[in-house]
Amino acid sequence: MKNKIFQSRDLCLRALDTNSACAKSVRRNEWKEQKNVRGAGFREVCGMEYDMKILLVIDQFDQGNNGTTISARRFAQALAADGNEVRVAAAGKPARGKYPMPEIHFLPVADSIIRSQGMVFAKPNRSVLEQAIAWADVVHFMMPFALSRVGLRIAKEMGKPVTAAFHVQPENITSTIHLGKNKKANELLYEWFRDDFYNEFTHIHCPSPFIAGQLKEHGYQAKLHIISNGVSDEFYPRVRQKEPELAHKFVILMIGRYSEEKRQDVLIEAVKRSAHSHRIQLILAGQGPKERSLRWQGRSLRYPPIMGFFDTERLCELMAMSDLYVHAADVEIEAIACLEAVASGLVPVIADSPLSATSQFALDHRSLFEAGNVDDLAERIDWWYEHATARHQMARVYAESANQYRLKNSIRKAEQMFAEEIAETLG
Repeated sequence: MKNKIFQSRDLCLRALDTNSACAKSVRRNEWKEQKNVRGAGFREVCGMEYDMKILLVIDQFDQGNNGTTISARRFAQALAADGNEVRVAAAGKPARGKYPMPEIHFLPVADSIIRSQGMVFAKPNRSVLEQAIAWADVVHFMMPFALSRVGLRIAKEMGKPVTAAFHVQPENITSTIHLGKNKKANELLYEWFRDDFYNEFTHIHCPSPFIAGQLKEHGYQAKLHIISNGVSDEFYPRVRQKEPELAHKFVILMIGRYSEEKRQDVLIEAVKRSAHSHRIQLILAGQGPKERSLRWQGRSLRYPPIMGFFDTERLCELMAMSDLYVHAADVEIEAIACLEAVASGLVPVIADSPLSATSQFALDHRSLFEAGNVDDLAERIDWWYEHATARHQMARVYAESANQYRLKNSIRKAEQMFAEEIAETLG
């Protein structure tokens, strides 16, 4: 009976001017009634008590094979564990709590590049999106592409609270077509995202202070919420004996897509120039279009790089057997992989790039190198190799520093953002 009542109200709301005082009043009353029905599970968020029905809209959710999807899956699980009801609108197969969308298929060459980076794009199904958005208390859009754009229009028509996240850095796109350093191309993408999508929102989730600064610099008008994607409790310092393949070697780990802007090529070349190259084993965890060229570049190393995509369990094992973590990327909105390595007790060496947020995790100059400078990175690697005591001491300090970025803290901040949007929309 209750469901029929709410369905009838949704139909009535669609017939109303969704921005009218009458429509807002009906939605406020519905919200209060749903609160009463849900009972004692409510907590106080931003001065208001509710557990929320949150819809995440993201192109890909099924396969955790890229940073944004992995973060979205963990975010969804953590929000649900904190008492919220979470559903997802995304491409892929039907599943519990998911509103499935068909995939967009491009020309073979483009499709191959997109999929090699662990991505698919969703084709919006309006009727399914209407059903999903009608269910939600708040709709959170995680990517600025077709699925989110259609979903945003529907949410606006229904008068639903909406928020967005900025996970797609323009340089990630332009680097794929070898225009990563073309300032004009990147500026055009920032403007397109801003004018056609993000300026429709009052609240935007920014995973780092760096990207919040970029959005301010490019004229984004929303309130920017700096919220780390969050490191889960799966990542913590642990001790594991090195497997035979790694025994008696100095193991350097890097995690990231095999793409132009991630700069695994700089790390491979730095190891070649290291005074200790004969003892170093590289592990390059990831997948992407540059795999073949990276394997070719690394073939002349004493120990060619170990490469492949690894699940979380295996990554944790590899971190426990590694001696140093290097993040050579020129472009990063946050680089949660680096943070996970730090939380696992690895000292990082990070590219100090003006287009990357990752340098925020470095605690001193010994963990930074000039982006793209092979000799500078080789010197940092040699220093940490030769100063094992300092490395072990700093490993503990780094692991402690990662606790401020724990996922549970990020979830509280995200809930506050959602609550602010709901209060403003229905107020």
